[in-house]
Amino acid sequence: MSRTIFCTYLQRDAEGQDFQLYPGELGKRIYNEISKEAWSKWMAKQTMLINEKKLNMMNVADRKVLEQEMVNFLFEGKEVHIDGYTPPEA
Repeated sequence: MSRTIFCTYLQRDAEGQDFQLYPGELGKRIYNEISKEAWSKWMAKQTMLINEKKLNMMNVADRKVLEQEMVNFLFEGKEVHIDGYTPPEA
């Protein structure tokens, strides 16, 4: 059964996550405010960031960097800046 939430990222009602994908308070906020569509956009950015910055998910500092980028992207409306990547023009 799908649930509808108001997505902070998309600024409209959209299909919510089926379960909490991220731990802790931030995970609850994502579950309640971030749609599947917005999360999949973040997943694509996250992959590019990990590759670009050569982040190691076993490294706490690297995870913090990624988490901050995630918060900026999902909640602050900030585009992820990836060196050497130019988004396709709309």
